[in-house]
Amino acid sequence: MLGRREGPLMRNNAHSLRKSRIITAIVIGILIGCVFAFLFPNGFFVPHTVTANRHISLAGSKTQEGSDECEPSDRANMLKSEFVAVSEKNAELKKQVRELTERLRLAEQGKDQAQKQFLVLGKSQKAGPFGTVKGLRTTPTVVPDESVNPRLAKILEKVAVKQELIVALANSKVKEMLEVWFTNIKRVGISNYLVVALDEEIAKYCEANQVPFYKRDPDEGIDTIGKVGGNHAVSGLKFRILREFLQLGYSVLLSDVDIVYLQNPFDHLYRDSDVESMSDGHDNMTAYGYNDVFDEPAMGWARFAHTMRIWVYNSGFFYIRPTVPSVELLDRVATRLSNEKAWDQAVFNEELFYPSYPGYDGLHAARRTMDFYQFMNSKVLFKTVRYDANLSKLKPVIIHVNYHPDKLPRMKAIVEYYVNGKHDALKPFPEGSD
Repeated sequence: MLGRREGPLMRNNAHSLRKSRIITAIVIGILIGCVFAFLFPNGFFVPHTVTANRHISLAGSKTQEGSDECEPSDRANMLKSEFVAVSEKNAELKKQVRELTERLRLAEQGKDQAQKQFLVLGKSQKAGPFGTVKGLRTTPTVVPDESVNPRLAKILEKVAVKQELIVALANSKVKEMLEVWFTNIKRVGISNYLVVALDEEIAKYCEANQVPFYKRDPDEGIDTIGKVGGNHAVSGLKFRILREFLQLGYSVLLSDVDIVYLQNPFDHLYRDSDVESMSDGHDNMTAYGYNDVFDEPAMGWARFAHTMRIWVYNSGFFYIRPTVPSVELLDRVATRLSNEKAWDQAVFNEELFYPSYPGYDGLHAARRTMDFYQFMNSKVLFKTVRYDANLSKLKPVIIHVNYHPDKLPRMKAIVEYYVNGKHDALKPFPEGSD
């Protein structure tokens, strides 16, 4: 059987038919696309609110007489308002992301602080043989920043010796004690000392007596305290002022003015701690610490509880190195004194000694107690030393008249006793206060 053959005419008709179908499909596709472009100008996948608004707009336009579609200006305004709303939402989300990022950064910064501190101090080391291991004690100093106070930096360059100096704060209320203070400093031969003058009278007085001084730039809140404040107010002020000295890279031997200098204290410092302070203690136990047993009979077998005690450091005489823990200490004390009614010495010791516990991060600062016979308080002198033949032969480095209110006459008597050799100069004074 022979197959059917298609003639040329049939082949041309079939080809024309297929071509017309393709063209028809293309035209239909274009028409459908135009319809969808008109009905869905924002695309298929748009928020429900936008679609709803579109429908509402179309419905509203149909109700208008003589109009079949939404006015172009109305549509532009609608789109503009939607764009503004989305932009504001986007800005708010960006702000929240930044806040969360900052919180995460701070959390990471506070994580594993002990390990990070150690990595800063030195490389990891193996523990040596038994009894030979010594932990790190001396914290590195901060990088000096003269931009903090260029004027003070120039003064310290001239006054300080080996990046350290004695600093005292004074106003006109302590003028007489200040005279005894700097007179004995000069007599001992100390050149690296500075008076922070809290009022104009003291600045002029220091200048007249060739005493190095520094008058701060005007500061309304601080100046008021400095000019009219009592001893405790001025004591609290010193923690804020000392911060600039440390930032400039200087170690400071902070001194109250009720102190008599008998030797150069810089010859008797260890400089191995962040803070090296004199003690209010009056013997080995109270000055250096002891195990105090608390007795509670109601507890029976467990009636005895052991506690560690030490008498406080004196915030009127301490040596502080320019380290990060030292700056943190000053910040903590100054902040608390500005927010609560408290004694600066109590706050100073609490921040130095309180350990970390839930809800509180203690200060990681190294501290050393000074020899209480070399850096002597007036209780030790008037209650013990003057009655002891051997101890009375010792010559202290300084004597701080901190336990007695009649400071000026006792300071003068101390000078007579230790400098001028008058053995009965201390006899008229009682052990305590009248």
